Amino acid sequence: MTKALIADDHPIVRQGLKQILFEESDMETVGEAADSNEVLELAGQQDWDIVILDITMPGRGGLDVLKELRQNYPGLPVLILSIHPEDQYAVRALKAGAAGYLTKESAPEELIRAMRTVLKGKKYISSSLAEKLADYLEREDQKNIHEILSDREYQVMVMITSGKSIKEIAEDLSLSIKTISTYRARIFEKMKLKSNAELIRYAINKNLV
Repeated sequence: MTKALIADDHPIVRQGLKQILFEESDMETVGEAADSNEVLELAGQQDWDIVILDITMPGRGGLDVLKELRQNYPGLPVLILSIHPEDQYAVRALKAGAAGYLTKESAPEELIRAMRTVLKGKKYISSSLAEKLADYLEREDQKNIHEILSDREYQVMVMITSGKSIKEIAEDLSLSIKTISTYRARIFEKMKLKSNAELIRYAINKNLV
């Protein structure tokens, strides 16, 4: 029997995932976490078989949560289910220890297939993501500038290029406007850019938006 922990800040998403999972005859328990702190708290309260983790939730970044889960529970597979396309986060998530990466556009059948795969101790990688990984490995000695950003800086960069204001990003991440402004300054410094417009142009050229 399988015990799954769902971590997503949207109740309607959690409810939909629960319905999908409970259609499986061997699903025993489905836990729910609405933010990063709840994920880490609930992870230690039961012997979960799998965590289905959204990469953007209030509080700590999903990649930070993923790394802590991998450190504290190395045998616990974490499947990322994100609204962000593979180009934006998949490689980073897999490098951080994710057992697989799916977008929320995936069909329920693919989610179950991915779960079955990672529960067997394997990685779940879609064919499109396999191509991206191959491309990443081929040019590993020629990294794109955005790959030098920390995970949190990268998350802020993605949110800026999606059109969110500093205030909106601060609210979404439960951080101060000053902190987000500091991240923005670091992004510009590391990437040698001077404005949001230049950052957005770069992201478009790299298919990050």
